[in-house]
Amino acid sequence: MAAAIEVSEVSKTFRIPHEQRTFFKEYFLHPFRRPSYERNEALKAVTFSVESGEFFGVIGPNGSGKSTLLRILAGIYVPDSGRVRVRGLLSPFIELGVGFNPELSARDNIRMNGTLAGLTKRELEAKFDDILGFSELERFVDQKLKNYSSGMLVRLAYSIAIQIPFDVLLLDEVLAVGDEAFQEKCFATFDSFKEEGKTVVFVSHALDLMERFCDRCLLLQSGMVQALGSPHEVADLYRERVLVG
Repeated sequence: MAAAIEVSEVSKTFRIPHEQRTFFKEYFLHPFRRPSYERNEALKAVTFSVESGEFFGVIGPNGSGKSTLLRILAGIYVPDSGRVRVRGLLSPFIELGVGFNPELSARDNIRMNGTLAGLTKRELEAKFDDILGFSELERFVDQKLKNYSSGMLVRLAYSIAIQIPFDVLLLDEVLAVGDEAFQEKCFATFDSFKEEGKTVVFVSHALDLMERFCDRCLLLQSGMVQALGSPHEVADLYRERVLVG
């Protein structure tokens, strides 16, 4: 069976300005001065594959390139070089609030997100109560999202995400925002995903979760792959190299 995700020699660099020229006087006095930039190599020749039905973890310190990698997998960023291939329906759950309209109610946002994801009106109606029930936000369904806390937004976003058909799910650390009881409720769905043969790429700093759920883990540091293997081996290496130093 072909891999669900193939990443080959992927690199990504961002240009970060050293200074922001915001004042009219500076533009007037130095109209031809070109701003200087610093190159931030977020990913450097990253290569790995994720098998169909695999629960795949990505760990690493802040700034190691984890979120950049997920955004490339999701098609949000385009790599400077290298190749990415994702097979099947992709559902990215990687940034809190993306796709939501804060001026609309939860009810309207559920309908809007479901429609954008390709659900028919009949499918949306059939799933609506399940989405609301999982989120436990029934009392707040007609409240505008601008009045929601970050924890409430996580509840709503994840509840929608798991009701939309997918083959590959990308999970960033947004679940860390939710309360512990809801996190455990989300983690219970991981077992269902495994039983259904779903492919999940999971980014987290929580090594215990990696060891609990993942089949394999990738360690990123300074944009480069440092290790790829069993969750316990990679987590131990992370503790040794990064946490202990």
